[in-house]
Amino acid sequence: MSEIIIVNDVSKSYDQPVLQNIDLIIETGVIHGFIGPSGSGKTTLMRMIAGLESPSSGSIYIKDLRVPDLSLLPHIGYMAQSDALYMDLSGYENLKFFSQLFKMKKGSAENRINDVAALVNLTADLKKKVKNYSGGMKRRLSLAIALLHQPDILILDEPTVGIDPELRATIWSEMHQMKENGQTILMTTHVMDEAARCDYISLVKDGTIIASGTPQALLKKYHAQTFDEVFIRAGRGGQS
Repeated sequence: MSEIIIVNDVSKSYDQPVLQNIDLIIETGVIHGFIGPSGSGKTTLMRMIAGLESPSSGSIYIKDLRVPDLSLLPHIGYMAQSDALYMDLSGYENLKFFSQLFKMKKGSAENRINDVAALVNLTADLKKKVKNYSGGMKRRLSLAIALLHQPDILILDEPTVGIDPELRATIWSEMHQMKENGQTILMTTHVMDEAARCDYISLVKDGTIIASGTPQALLKKYHAQTFDEVFIRAGRGGQS
């Protein structure tokens, strides 16, 4: 595997520090999960990796290019925690708009729209205006848009919130297939039972990464049976 994302001593402050001294290397073709409670800094880190915000200090490189860099946009799919959708357009029209933004060819765009709509179980609702969608349907449409142009790097901020267990299993199956195809996936969650499905996880607390590694290695290191226990013990400095 080769390194695709390098985060070097990154900090971010607004009125007060949000992230502090983050160092991270992410390899090509893995699912890397960021686990932690709301307000821990996960979303800010994802936004900086996606190039939507700049660090207060430190640097982020993707494919050897320093972020932000406009040339990276076609290679990144981003699903925000808050849905950024056009409410007066239909689900199909939203997908069509983003396919044009991604400069997809017409024929392949139509095929991909059908594919991603089926994946997130929205095929029957594509003609409805998004303002009439439920919260869960909006999340599913946001995920479909992120997947649409088959990016090399997929950044998902709590993608399974509001999604039923059966569809969540389908989405995880698709993410594992994407990984097998060489795509790199970063995702945040505060649901600890999703940690075991990732190749690597980073535990985020109070703006810092308190532990990183494979799920198996972290369970062993902290003599834990669950990732709730890992998080608690890592937060105490490894004490049981």
